[in-house]
Amino acid sequence: MDTEKLLEIRRKIKARKPEFIRQDYHKKPGLKRKWRKPKGLHSKLRLNKRGKSKKVSKGYRSPREVRGLHKTGLEERRVDNSKQLDVLDHKKHGVIISSTTGKKNRIVILKKAKELGFNVLNIRNPEEYIKNAEQEMAAKKKSKKEEKKDVKEKAAREEEKSAGKVAEEDKKEAEKKEKDKLLTKRER
Repeated sequence: MDTEKLLEIRRKIKARKPEFIRQDYHKKPGLKRKWRKPKGLHSKLRLNKRGKSKKVSKGYRSPREVRGLHKTGLEERRVDNSKQLDVLDHKKHGVIISSTTGKKNRIVILKKAKELGFNVLNIRNPEEYIKNAEQEMAAKKKSKKEEKKDVKEKAAREEEKSAGKVAEEDKKEAEKKEKDKLLTKRER
């Protein structure tokens, strides 16, 4: 069967699929929402009684050929750096950029993916993302440069002030010494 048809079948199956939650999850606060097979002897859920929630069964499974594929029909591959793109095939694989990848590296990966014809699955509009990220980086660089400049200016101002203070202190000390000399002369 064609992959697109199978993907459509899978989409319909998933739309009908209920949320499988653990028996008595809503009654007992200690139970997690995660599915567990009911094992009780008188369990209505195990016996598939009407009015109870649905049990996990193979009828809800997607077709084997499209199992684990992205909705575009591509295999999802996580990429941490641009070198990993060389190994992949753009017709089979869709690229997902790792969340731990930094902005600079992400831009490099996006540019290379665009060049090689890869579909980036976790970024909707790669061109717009690249543009925004480069603007942010330029603004950050500019602000850091200004901050550095401000720090230098502040240090220079403080140095001038301290030099001025030292000069004032020297003057005061010199005046004090002269006064002391005059006072000591008068006492004699």
